[in-house]
Amino acid sequence: MARIETPRRVRGTQDIFGEEQRRFARVVEAFEHVRRLYCFSQVQVPVFEATNVFARSMGETSDVVSKEMYTFPDRGDELLTLRPEFTAGICRAYITEGWQQYAPLKLTTHGPVFRYERPQKGRYRQFHQIDAEIIGAAEPQADVELLTFADQLLHELGIADEVTLQLNTLGDAETRDAWRAALVAHFEKHRGELSEDSLTRLDKNPMRILDSKDPRDRPIADSAPDIDAYLTNEAGAFFEAVQKGLQAAGVTPTRNARLVRGLDYYRHTAFEFVTDRLGAQGTVLAGGRYDGLIGNLGGPETPGVGWAAGIERLGMLLAEPAVQRPDIVLAVEDDQALTHALTAQKLFRAHGLSVETVATGSPRKRYDKATRVQAKVLVSFGWQSGAAVANNRSVPGAELHDVVEQLLNELAGQ
Repeated sequence: MARIETPRRVRGTQDIFGEEQRRFARVVEAFEHVRRLYCFSQVQVPVFEATNVFARSMGETSDVVSKEMYTFPDRGDELLTLRPEFTAGICRAYITEGWQQYAPLKLTTHGPVFRYERPQKGRYRQFHQIDAEIIGAAEPQADVELLTFADQLLHELGIADEVTLQLNTLGDAETRDAWRAALVAHFEKHRGELSEDSLTRLDKNPMRILDSKDPRDRPIADSAPDIDAYLTNEAGAFFEAVQKGLQAAGVTPTRNARLVRGLDYYRHTAFEFVTDRLGAQGTVLAGGRYDGLIGNLGGPETPGVGWAAGIERLGMLLAEPAVQRPDIVLAVEDDQALTHALTAQKLFRAHGLSVETVATGSPRKRYDKATRVQAKVLVSFGWQSGAAVANNRSVPGAELHDVVEQLLNELAGQ
């Protein structure tokens, strides 16, 4: 008889359970809470898209497109890609589903995303993101709204003191063209000293050299001209309005003039929330304004700004979440009382109370087993004189005692 091979988990993926699941759930719970405070609508987009949606939105020469995307032909030979991020799919939906009629749109989503990269602490090939976007609003107030949303989320999670907001401007199209030309001139003078990756970027995406981690590139990138010398009056006023809005909202950024987004459709605000608690890869939430993206995808020229954050990485910064205690545990000490206990279980849950029931194993041990559940209230069910008997074991005046007593009385009267 052939031996059945034991299944294994694919490298770079994860099974989320126990403490990790509690951290995960806490991030999503906080995100949904703040989303409602800021009046963002939820949206769901497909897990896979036509490959050109991501290639056109993220740049053919970007590491994500050239090295990290999970791309495959389907049976009809259409080239599909598992989503590496959310923004491109949301912008595709904005074009194909006619969402222009609802602009400006404030949208959030969350779910799995996929990137083929070297697995390391807090980074997986299938991981999960939360995402927030404002589409159709060209004013700096949209940038402020998204940044204050992110800041409030970090406060809600209790990790704001461990994270710093880094902020920069990429200017308008005129600014970027002038700065790009200055960067090309600067890097051309050092062509012989640049890394191989940066030489490729010099021809296609020179701004990304500023992001290089290669030690050969750092001195050259650090001496490159800043964008401020090339800002138009309009771009400077936009950035000033964002900073004033953040100040009014009580959000304090740190200027990082080397924070860039390499693709031409990015405009104005770029930002990252970073921490020193996760090693070299310290970014936990990042985003920016992408006014040219929807036009780049073939839709009408439409402003947009958004951010995304890794759920697992945010979860790693949390204090260990407490295990949630049930409101009530039912100890069925006699099998004849089980039907009565199940009716009580349904009644309690109908009133919004969480219930765990202990009704298996030795009846003599069920009560002790129920005490180890550490619920707020323990109710025991026995059998006396041919009838089920329920006993509220909580102390009078304790949390939920009176509510449980009232519901048990209601049950007895049925």
